[in-house]
Amino acid sequence: MRRYVIGLALLLCVLPLGAQTDRREVRRGNREFRKGAFREAEIDYRKALVKDSLSLAGEYNLASTLYRLEDYENAGKALETVKEVAPASAYASDYHYNAGDVALARKDYAAAVDAFKASLLLNPGDLDAKENYIYAKKMLENQQNGGGGGSDNQDQNQDQNQDQNQDQNQDQNQDQNQDQQDQNQDRQNQDQDGQQPQPQPNISRQQAQQMLRAIQAREKETQDKVNREKAAALQSRQKEKNW
Repeated sequence: MRRYVIGLALLLCVLPLGAQTDRREVRRGNREFRKGAFREAEIDYRKALVKDSLSLAGEYNLASTLYRLEDYENAGKALETVKEVAPASAYASDYHYNAGDVALARKDYAAAVDAFKASLLLNPGDLDAKENYIYAKKMLENQQNGGGGGSDNQDQNQDQNQDQNQDQNQDQNQDQNQDQQDQNQDRQNQDQDGQQPQPQPNISRQQAQQMLRAIQAREKETQDKVNREKAAALQSRQKEKNW
């Protein structure tokens, strides 16, 4: 609720003198409410109602307190108790506004639309009431059309579905591309494995003889090296023996 606590002095002006026995408890409840001590404020307002069950200030402010405590069911009941008196008082616009807030919290959008409309008729310049009226009307239309959670939830679900579809398509495309690459690589490997040896380039007889001589010379060098190593080893053994 936007308008939480009624100014007690102003409210008492519209009450009979015999109904002022709740003044002390209501004032104490107002102080607790302003401090955010809503449980303590609730107790004080209920004490005021024990002394005077017709206390407009006690019942109205109790409804505001219960709203803050998110006890919307009992907040609605408290406002229902003063529905015959509050609309005829100087606080009629505030009463309808708060009734609209409670109805919104209870998702009773039809009642919320009626309440904010009544508040606007009494106070056409109330921009908050106008915004809430538009919102409540939109929610009511969604509810009547079977929208349930409203267009915001529908848009969010659509965005989530689009994101999921995009991710799935991207994953599928990546998998397909990877599979294609693997298949191409496998075919390339198979082609290489099954490839016939390439024929050696043709060389002249002279080139072949030169290559053969080079190979023979290399073999001779290797053989000569082995022979030298054997001779050196034999000579070393002879020295050792003579010594």
